[in-house]
Amino acid sequence: MLSSGGSVWNCVGSRVFLMGFCLPCSVCARFCTTGLPSDVVFEVHDMAFHLHKFPLMSKSRKIHRMLTEQEEERPARGRRRRRRSDGGDAGDDGAAETEIEEAEEEEEEVRRTEGDGQPYSIVFPDFPGGSGTFEAAAKFCYGVRVDLTAWNVAPLRCAAEYLEMTEEHAEDNLVARAEAYLEQTVLRHPGDATKALKSCEELLPLAEELGIVARCVEAIAARSSAASRSWFDDLAVLGLHMYKRVMAAMAARDDVRTEARESCLVSYARGTIPGLSRSMRRRLASAPVSSEVEQKELLEAVVASLPANKCSGRVVTAKFLFALLRTAHILRASDAARAALERKVATQLEQATLEDVLIPSYSGAAETLYDVDCVERVVRYFLAEEEVGEASSSAAIEEAAAEVSRPSAVAMVQVGKLVDSYLAEVASDANLKPAKFCELALALPDHARIYDDGVYRAVDIYLKAHPRLTAEERDRVVSVVDCRKLTVEACTHAAQNERLPLRAVLQVLFFEQLQLRRAITGTRLAPPAGPQARRQQPAGSGEAWRGVTALAQENQVLRLDMDSVASRVQELERECSSMRRAIKKIDGRSGSRSPGSADGSRPAASSWRARYGCKFSTQVCDSQARNVVASRASRMGMSP
Repeated sequence: MLSSGGSVWNCVGSRVFLMGFCLPCSVCARFCTTGLPSDVVFEVHDMAFHLHKFPLMSKSRKIHRMLTEQEEERPARGRRRRRRSDGGDAGDDGAAETEIEEAEEEEEEVRRTEGDGQPYSIVFPDFPGGSGTFEAAAKFCYGVRVDLTAWNVAPLRCAAEYLEMTEEHAEDNLVARAEAYLEQTVLRHPGDATKALKSCEELLPLAEELGIVARCVEAIAARSSAASRSWFDDLAVLGLHMYKRVMAAMAARDDVRTEARESCLVSYARGTIPGLSRSMRRRLASAPVSSEVEQKELLEAVVASLPANKCSGRVVTAKFLFALLRTAHILRASDAARAALERKVATQLEQATLEDVLIPSYSGAAETLYDVDCVERVVRYFLAEEEVGEASSSAAIEEAAAEVSRPSAVAMVQVGKLVDSYLAEVASDANLKPAKFCELALALPDHARIYDDGVYRAVDIYLKAHPRLTAEERDRVVSVVDCRKLTVEACTHAAQNERLPLRAVLQVLFFEQLQLRRAITGTRLAPPAGPQARRQQPAGSGEAWRGVTALAQENQVLRLDMDSVASRVQELERECSSMRRAIKKIDGRSGSRSPGSADGSRPAASSWRARYGCKFSTQVCDSQARNVVASRASRMGMSP
């Protein structure tokens, strides 16, 4: 039992009334007790309200009209029933008995409805907002205080319109109250407008006709840039149709910042699409639970809402875009949506991490653990964007070459590191084919890698995980590494790597020796800080003398390092000489065992040197030697 403003509300049904709330039941009735018996019963959906007609008639023109019509129809209906009972056919006894029985039943009904003071009955099968909204409107008619909120103002406004609770019928009525609260409170804050817009989804088309939907959408769009971001999570409660209305309104306004649109998009996507982020397993409690088909539609709508140009990167980050792409694969989104996401991801590929690009293969036809084809397409989209950017900014390069080219070069190097890390991660997959590995490794241009240590590490992992490769496949995999771009540490490791072909080891040794010789030559050409340099310093300058002393100490340390490097070079020269002698012996044996071509037998076998493509001059480590190693394209051409 509820008591407020002198009125007592009781709930009677198949279940109990607990703590002022009516639990759901198949048949439920609410009573208002004011000391007088109720004289009208309202049936709203599955609820019956036993109320009094005069408070309701004073506020609602519709209820006043319906009850007045029922009062006028009751006496006339009784007279028609009596005349029907008196006008039977006396010649037909069976029909007369039937007429008498029906007349008696009708008289009994009249006595129940009129003689005993039974209440009137009004049915509202399509009442906007349901039984809860009708109860609030009825309390308003009784003078009970009704607290308006962002959630109930739209249902009460529609209910007031439905019941015709206007100012023409009674002063300070519900229509005016709801409109004032809507304009002065709800529409001034986008978070409250979002809640009101959500409540309108169950009030269509009446809420649309009253302009509540349009006003809420416009209020959200107009105040999205100026308001704080605390309300962005409220967008998750909106259905797809309302979300599209909001985003369209924001796109149509010039005063809405791009960052605000992106924030709304990200908040809605994270709140409505479960599993969008690996680190965010919890969804918003107010977000509706969607089926897989609905999630697919939501995701495609979010993709369609992405800005046409490159995103700022502060809100729509590369991590968020890759999460969308991964979810698109899970939900089997359309090819157009996935292609659009791949192109959008490519614009921010330099900001991605290794965890972002590790997209599992969700297709049953895929053999690899991760979707390597998807990453390769993203990389190629990135390279295409770089080419377009360079072509479109050719005029600007003439004016400010450094400002234009520097970010592109940095982005390219970042992507090169990312691809090398990705290759090292997927290299251990036993189902990754050598051709696919090489294709992704060679997708980037040469200037994307300052050093090839990363791709060498990936090659080493791949060779270790695929020990049954043929000689041609092994050569093709190793050829993606440019030995000239390996650091000293990588060269040392490669020289002792038994998984590499002998030709690759020889190339590594040669370029390592060449680098050491160039380092030594460059150091020896540097002018030492001798007595003459000291005499050029200003007299009496203590700082200058300390600088000269420090420089002399550095030169002494450098000479010690040079001696160590020189010994290392001599050791490498001895190793190369011994290997050269071994190669000559192998060539001699193969030449002596190979039959000549003059006797008509099979042609002579090519020598070991010709077989492996090694060409050395007399001095192995001569810096002027040419044709030592072919270009990357020619190395790729050695294998079928």
